[in-house]
Amino acid sequence: MKLSRLILIYLILFLCKVFAQPVSLKTFMNPVIPGDHPDPTLTRIGNHFYTSGSSFNPTPKIYHSTDLVHWEVISQPVSPDWSQYGDEPGGGIWGGHTVFYDGKYWHYFGRGGGSMYFVTANQPEGPWSEPTTVLVPAGLWSLGVDNSIFIDEDTGKWYLLTKAGPQNNHIVELGNDGQPTGKILDLTWLNPDADGNPYGWAEGPVMWKHNGYYYYSFAQHLVGDQYVMRSDTLTDDESAWTIYNGSIFTGSRATFNRPNHISPAVLLDDGTSWVIAHSYHSSSSWYAHGRQGLLCQVTYNDQGFPVIQYPPDDALQAPDLPSSGIPWMVPKSDMFDETTLKPEWSFLGYTAQGTYSLDVQEGWLYLEPYGGSNTVIQNDGEHSYSLITRVEFEPASTSDEAGLWIINGPETLSAKVYSTKNSDGEKALAFSFDKTLFSVVNKIGSIVWLKLVRAEHMISGYYSSDGIAWTQIGEAINASSMDVQQTDFNNFTGNQQGLYVKGNYAFFDLYIYRDAYSQIIAAHPANQYGTDVTTNRYPPNSLDLIENNDWAMYAGVEFGGNTGYNKTPDSLEISAACTSSGGIVEIWIDSLDTGEKIAECNIENTGSSSDFQIFKAPVENVSGSHDVYLRFTGDGTSRLFRINWFRFKSNLEAPNAVDNNANSPGVNDFHLNQNFPNPFNPATNISYYIPRSSSITLKIYNLLGQEIMTLFEGIRNQGNYTETIDAGNLSNGVYIYTLTSENFAESKKLMILK
Repeated sequence: MKLSRLILIYLILFLCKVFAQPVSLKTFMNPVIPGDHPDPTLTRIGNHFYTSGSSFNPTPKIYHSTDLVHWEVISQPVSPDWSQYGDEPGGGIWGGHTVFYDGKYWHYFGRGGGSMYFVTANQPEGPWSEPTTVLVPAGLWSLGVDNSIFIDEDTGKWYLLTKAGPQNNHIVELGNDGQPTGKILDLTWLNPDADGNPYGWAEGPVMWKHNGYYYYSFAQHLVGDQYVMRSDTLTDDESAWTIYNGSIFTGSRATFNRPNHISPAVLLDDGTSWVIAHSYHSSSSWYAHGRQGLLCQVTYNDQGFPVIQYPPDDALQAPDLPSSGIPWMVPKSDMFDETTLKPEWSFLGYTAQGTYSLDVQEGWLYLEPYGGSNTVIQNDGEHSYSLITRVEFEPASTSDEAGLWIINGPETLSAKVYSTKNSDGEKALAFSFDKTLFSVVNKIGSIVWLKLVRAEHMISGYYSSDGIAWTQIGEAINASSMDVQQTDFNNFTGNQQGLYVKGNYAFFDLYIYRDAYSQIIAAHPANQYGTDVTTNRYPPNSLDLIENNDWAMYAGVEFGGNTGYNKTPDSLEISAACTSSGGIVEIWIDSLDTGEKIAECNIENTGSSSDFQIFKAPVENVSGSHDVYLRFTGDGTSRLFRINWFRFKSNLEAPNAVDNNANSPGVNDFHLNQNFPNPFNPATNISYYIPRSSSITLKIYNLLGQEIMTLFEGIRNQGNYTETIDAGNLSNGVYIYTLTSENFAESKKLMILK
């Protein structure tokens, strides 16, 4: 098996030279869209591909790709403040299909309960129009949900494929205004109620054309078989259609073992056809991550029917398409340095305008509770990562919270690290899951760094005064009950992760998905070739079966190097065990052999496959968020080594990565924090850190540069300080405050709002 894999590697390398496509784009592992992405659709428009589907309570998203493997969120077709949007775990948006017709983009979707809507835009990035209700044609009681659009390129006509109850399948012709023309093809014979609905719900209907035939495919139910029928004529005459006997999926089942609800098949220029399907994880321990997005190739058998292999756990040959540099689809880090919220972020249910903003405090996300809480979220689909934020929060009671969380689909369980008040009325920092709570007194102040680390089912919470030296809150908690199959709507909705507030507003300076300076568990690559996972007696598990030319990729690693997160790496650590002569780990960013190699680390014999030792190497300068590839090289064809984890070390990092002195920033640098509250009336606080005894000034200026007020001028010893501003005599508006010392000056804005 290894020999055949090596032959395939050399074939891939040869193809890369011929087609100028790098090794890392020639193969892929499912899911290509991790997390909950149910009822997917797929559209090809020129050289671009778009997918969407059901989002339920989270705000829906439209994804874009040029290679069907790497996906990016480009827009949200339905605003969270749409008046018809609900706020319940299984409600919200059901289905969603983006198409291009009559010179503009259309997005059709259902609102849980049976109503259909569409929005339009001049480009898929938006802005999108307000939703328009699709009128129900005479003779139909409802249009249902999980519907899709079919455009017949030969006739120029387009159709809405509807599903409203087990036996109610219809093809509804649309006019240029997007509304039904009144012409309906009645397919209720497909799944007759008199026969007990032989195809279950026959739901999620999609259509495409291939070699002159119309293909109509549908799912039994959310985890059932996938069926298809075909006809050379678009008609509702039952005799004109032939139904394929059995599911179109075939072969051996693996991790994602119940794929269905496929998209329409798209045809590429090389003659291959592809669909996006959804499937739960076969292991009940990860079932709650939802129906994840799988890329599957379609072939046609001798009878002309489409056939799809069950997605294997091995690497698959990727479509012969360019990626255009789009990274792997995982949650994205965000420094909140833009004027509008990026489309990766969703809200839970209806969210009023004015309860979130990037304008109130430059470089910070403002979140205000709506109906008790507010949250921005992204799909949670991977098994290990580290989330970081810097939050500015002034809790007034024990019910006030602001921080990071992972929340399950039914919205009944959450693992979270947050700023709050304890029962003694003191500011506190807490980490909790279900009924387990750890809490410490907050000695840092209103602005604090928080970190939430997932290592499979074990989740840990940390805090810091500077984002460099971290202190753990309590102990790691086993949150497996959040990841397993649950009741209510967990069959429909997977876990989400993000930022949240309860009871009072807060500001968030940044959001980091996979911190480069925290341990990255090697056993969970997003994409890989040749490697496998060994379950250790004492976790974490290991990346194993590593041989020459194998590789593994870890998506969305945030290195910093910007104003929000000013770290940069200077070295690398790898925890590895080796019983051979060893080998080399090459570290690449963005892509193998077309990206940039930033490090090489030699792994030597450790004497035992269970004796993991730390190997180190220097790292070239790198900043920002990148997909990180580990490429393995060594002599011969035998196993090289095993890897538990790796991490990058920062140029600012203290000797010990975890500092239990919560009052010490642990770096030799000045820090000026954003005032809190902001805007304010009449008083606010400005906190800052002095690393050594220094002569400093802290002054306020107006926008003309005129000095308004001196808050402090003199000598400060090393430590944290806070100055209070009384703006009773100042006018409304924006002012600048500046901290200066020898070789240091930093300014920030504050706003008085009376």
